Amino acid sequence: MVNIRNFRHTCYTVARLTGGKVVGFRIANGVIPNFHQGLIGYHDRTVAVACTRDSAILAVAEPPITDFATGFVESGPLMFVDAPALTAALAKTSGFQVLTPAELNGPFDAAAWPEVLASDIEYWRPESLGEALFNYWD
Repeated sequence: MVNIRNFRHTCYTVARLTGGKVVGFRIANGVIPNFHQGLIGYHDRTVAVACTRDSAILAVAEPPITDFATGFVESGPLMFVDAPALTAALAKTSGFQVLTPAELNGPFDAAAWPEVLASDIEYWRPESLGEALFNYWD
C-alpha cells in the first residue's frame, strides 16, 4: 500500500517546484478507483498526479470529471498528458516510479507487470499499460 502522507507531501513539493498549487486530493477509499489523485492547478490548467494504491507508480493525467451536485464521477480510462517539468520534478523528488504518456498509452505486457491480477486481465482485457495500472475495475 502506498503511504498517503508521502503521496500528499510529494504533490505539495512538486507543485511548489513547478509554480503550481495543490487544489485538492481525491483519495480512493472504496473499491474503485484503484488510484489516488493530487490535483495541481496552474494558471492555464489543472492536472492530476495519479498514484496507484498498491504500488508506488505515478502518472500525470487530465483530472476525471466529478460533478458533486449530481454525484457523477467519470469512470473511463485516464487521459495521460505531457507535463515535462512536473514529470521531471516527480522523478527527482518523489521516490515513486513515474511513467510517461508514451509508456502508459503503449501496449500492456502482462509478463512485465505481474502485480496486475491475471483474473482482471482476462476479464477486463486492458489495451494499454495505463488502463491496466489506473482503472475503475471492481
